[in-house]
Amino acid sequence: MTGETHRRSIAKAISWRVLATLTTMLLVYAFTARPDIALGVGLLEAAAKMVIYYTHERAWNSVRWGMMKEEAI
Repeated sequence: MTGETHRRSIAKAISWRVLATLTTMLLVYAFTARPDIALGVGLLEAAAKMVIYYTHERAWNSVRWGMMKEEAI
């Protein structure tokens, strides 16, 4: 079976969280016009969701459904 290394899962989590957190911060700022609140919500959201995403990815790596076997050359 093929899978991902922990480092790859971490890199994916970080790159996605940067994009998603910027989106969240922009939305919070659009609704509140308060950069301090937007930044606070963005930082808390990023930290929580990185942990959740990483855990989710690692859990899926233990599920064999839908994975392809590497063929020997």
